[in-house]
Amino acid sequence: MRTPIIARRVISQLLRNPRFLVLSIVAPLVIVYFLKVFFDTLPPTLDVGRYAIPVAAFLVHFLAFLLCAIALVQERTAGTLERMFVNGFRRTEIIGGYMLGYLGLATFQAAVALAEAIWLFKLDYDTKTLAALFVVVWILAIASVMLGIFVSTFARRESQVFPFVPLIILPSVFLSGLLMDADLLPEWAQWLGHAFPLYYANNVIQEVIKPNGSLNNAWGSLAVLVGYGVALLLLASRTLREVE
Repeated sequence: MRTPIIARRVISQLLRNPRFLVLSIVAPLVIVYFLKVFFDTLPPTLDVGRYAIPVAAFLVHFLAFLLCAIALVQERTAGTLERMFVNGFRRTEIIGGYMLGYLGLATFQAAVALAEAIWLFKLDYDTKTLAALFVVVWILAIASVMLGIFVSTFARRESQVFPFVPLIILPSVFLSGLLMDADLLPEWAQWLGHAFPLYYANNVIQEVIKPNGSLNNAWGSLAVLVGYGVALLLLASRTLREVE
């Protein structure tokens, strides 16, 4: 019942930290623009839609994971988590509060990154397809927040979050089918790619943007993506520590 109390406190903190908010929103917009500059140098026969939306989804995934992990580590080093435990808050209440608190930010990140990618690359999708793409990117953002919360339980300070980037985030770029068809990878790499949420998000996106594609054809990958976030939520609620 005390989860909304924590969520309101997190939202209040975000609103009092304009630099954090600007970084969270402006960074994906700038990177998507640089992506457009890069794709303008490639042959016009390249299927831009095959890469534009998945890369925008990856940016949301990366930033939601990194910023959430760093913010929660800062809460621990500042003693905020310790005070919550002293006041009788349970782990599930704390994790749920932070998840709800960052839900709005993740939703806004997903919306602006997707909108800019569609606008810059002049992608022509109908309303149903746009709604499906937003749902996928939004669910990926929520899973990324859960991943950031889970990883933060293993870091004593902010700098210890960054080693998780080459261990978790970067391999997903190469093994998720973002840059090439995952079926072309060695079998062991294909199995490893299944461990990353971006793999399932990319599968759904590629299915949705196909001619006559539909979200109904990718319910399996979408369900796994949702389950990924739920599993991380449960793990984080069990591994959250009071003090370092």
